[in-house]
Amino acid sequence: MSRHILGVRIDSLSPSEALIKASSFLSGTRSSKIFTPNPEMLVKAATDPYFKNVLNSGDLNICDGFGISLVSGFRIKRVTGVDFMRDISRLAEEKNYSVYLLGSGSQTVMQKAAANLQHQFPRLQIIGADPGPRITEATCHSERSEESLSQSSNGQRFFASLKMTNDNDEVIRDIQSKQPAILFVAFGMGKQEKWIHENLSKLPSVKVAMGVGGSFDYLSGRLRRSPRLMQVLGLEWLYRLFVQPQRIGRIFNATFKFLYYYYVRSKREKH
Repeated sequence: MSRHILGVRIDSLSPSEALIKASSFLSGTRSSKIFTPNPEMLVKAATDPYFKNVLNSGDLNICDGFGISLVSGFRIKRVTGVDFMRDISRLAEEKNYSVYLLGSGSQTVMQKAAANLQHQFPRLQIIGADPGPRITEATCHSERSEESLSQSSNGQRFFASLKMTNDNDEVIRDIQSKQPAILFVAFGMGKQEKWIHENLSKLPSVKVAMGVGGSFDYLSGRLRRSPRLMQVLGLEWLYRLFVQPQRIGRIFNATFKFLYYYYVRSKREKH
């Protein structure tokens, strides 16, 4: 079962149901994309049609935000991205699937994240941990379709609203040579989903590619998650405001702006 919130499809599955879905992807014959929409992502998608198309191309879109569950009347179940990443890692350990970690931009974070994940799951095959290329996002206001956004006028593919350093090709070659079944990607909201969408076809061994946001920061110990009670009450944003006040703009988008878009803007557009 799924619903659309601000035009983005969100799948309403429990953590166990989502894991069954991911398991079916791993035993399948094609590559699948797992995205973790949260309120901030939906606000971005409301003004970035390409990003909205990318999100809606996901094979599994789990709800990684209390605000989304709230506006759905709690009909959409919440499955946090970092916890689901651990669930998939546990499944990979049990079923002997290999894993590649990509992103964060920091070699130190990647080394610590890989070491801590290996400690949690000793038999997990982590066959790569790369901070990835430097990626920036250009402003994209085009209302063209997803297909036209990913093709230049001379037929050459380009990264739509993404710009990255030349070492992206090196990263692709490394993943191709190591042939992981699972790829966790953390370039930050928007960039990681677009990167997966544009590059997954080049990685035939990858059965599941998942955007994991700040999961490597938590796994590495660079950031702490909010207390469990705040997670249950949907108050992680308040905790992050205290520990990372520089994120106030992003937190505003994920709370007040999201609610405005949902309750005011979307209703106005319907009339």
